[in-house]
Amino acid sequence: MTETTVQPSSTTPPQVPAAAQALVEKHREALSEATAALEARSFHSRYPESPSPKVHGEDAAPTGLKAHQETLGTTFESLSSQPTTGAWVGAERSPYGPELGVTYPQLDVAAAMQAATAAQKAWRDAGAEARAAVCVEVIDRIAARPFEMAHAVMHTSGQPFVMAFQAGGPHALDRALEAVTVALAEQRKVPESVVWEKPAKGEPIRMQKDYRVIGRGVGLVIGCNTFPTWNAYPGIFASLATGNAVVVKPHPMAILPLAITVEVAREVLAEAGFDPALVQLAPEEQGGTLAKDLALDPAVRIIDYTGGPGFGHWLETEAASAGKLVYTEKAGINTVVVDSFSDLRAATGNLAFSFSLYSGQMCTAPQNVYAKATGIATPDGELTAEEFATSLGKAITAFNKEDAKAVEILGATVNDDVRARANDFAGLADRLGGEVVLAPREVEHPTFPDAVVRTPGIILLDADKQDAYTQECFGPVVFVIRTESTEQSLQIARDTIQEHGAMTMAVYSTDEGVLADSREAAADAGVALSENLMGQIFVNQTAAFSDFHGTGANPAANAAYADAAFVSNRFRVVTTRRHV
Repeated sequence: MTETTVQPSSTTPPQVPAAAQALVEKHREALSEATAALEARSFHSRYPESPSPKVHGEDAAPTGLKAHQETLGTTFESLSSQPTTGAWVGAERSPYGPELGVTYPQLDVAAAMQAATAAQKAWRDAGAEARAAVCVEVIDRIAARPFEMAHAVMHTSGQPFVMAFQAGGPHALDRALEAVTVALAEQRKVPESVVWEKPAKGEPIRMQKDYRVIGRGVGLVIGCNTFPTWNAYPGIFASLATGNAVVVKPHPMAILPLAITVEVAREVLAEAGFDPALVQLAPEEQGGTLAKDLALDPAVRIIDYTGGPGFGHWLETEAASAGKLVYTEKAGINTVVVDSFSDLRAATGNLAFSFSLYSGQMCTAPQNVYAKATGIATPDGELTAEEFATSLGKAITAFNKEDAKAVEILGATVNDDVRARANDFAGLADRLGGEVVLAPREVEHPTFPDAVVRTPGIILLDADKQDAYTQECFGPVVFVIRTESTEQSLQIARDTIQEHGAMTMAVYSTDEGVLADSREAAADAGVALSENLMGQIFVNQTAAFSDFHGTGANPAANAAYADAAFVSNRFRVVTTRRHV
């Protein structure tokens, strides 16, 4: 029988600067609590999601707004310590109208990669515990600037303020902490050193085997416009916590939130005794090729990407074939299957919120609603698909009836493609062969008159119009698709997700058999399923430490935030062995 016993390593122990070791002690309890939550998949949130002054203090909101306003129209000098070309770039304009006027130092890519590569050695040698503690300190420091970050996210993504505060701050930070916690758990599975014994004639064969965790190389995180922090933080912190340097390449219209992030990370790294070159920002203006150039740089070994399917597919083929480890989240066609309701009003109210939130500009927002032509059971009688679509339209109209309140849910449309679909909704329906049930309504923003705000619209389609509903119409567009039966609805949902991808699926039914069939369809399609949501939980929201974001099992994404597969391949293990 082969036996192993864990021994102190005879290799060089982790070289941890005193300041970093102090952070290990400071954040030991936070990491312990996060690890327990991860193992139980239980509720855990380290950062308060409410912007109330009762939580943050009376001065927090005005102080954060002032910090944001003082950044506008300036050069982001704190990042000039990076290797730069001497040029300044940046042309962000808020979806609410104002130009931000912030410029950022252009990264000297060759020098930056040299600096990042050199910085990795000390970071690697510090060990997993120190890396995790430094990462938690970075996350906590970002959390200490919640209102400043909220305004930065709001005025680059178009999210409404409260959503920008929550999704751009606490919820993003929870995902960051989750990635660090998974990374630490996976590295802890590798013992530092063991004595290995194999039975033999006479004395057993004994060897000491030392195991050393090393990073893969520089990680590249390519950010998106709509969720600049929420979608970037898992990749940033998963790579950092596993011993890699990170270059952050923001979307050209959403640089500021990630510039603040990199600023904080570099400050903490330097204070902890590490080279700030471990985290660098690579900004550019619209129309550049920096993301592609960085993806093919020999120093880059890990790529995280959120965005459109075109570049995502290129990364999954060309960059991956060049030996890069590629994680993508792309477009998908999120689905709702309607069979029957125990409470039609509660269900359509829940869906109205999901369709309205951020004008449907979320990777998890539902788009296709499959409804059987007749026989949709409710407590008040059966509905046809057309009658259900009308009921859903009434719920959306009622939900968004007051402009001043509606804008705080809808936010602002983020790009010209979204605006074009909303502004020519009748033309869109004609081109797709559908019927307008509810046209988007123009909403006037009381504070930002230049913002283009639209309520969701509904188009009724027949199931044979696959060319229409098997494309993603990003933004406030809802398709109600009339099918012959719930069985057909589930079959089309399964087939469409398998071919085109989805991040979310939902079902409404009072029939346990239908719910069981829906679970099978979701498993076949590789998509997360929500059943009969009617309260304060919505299909387009997920909880860190409990819900996986994406599955990696359909074309919408090849990874999930934040399972072990998303993290553990970012580090490798080198073994040294010797006879005892």
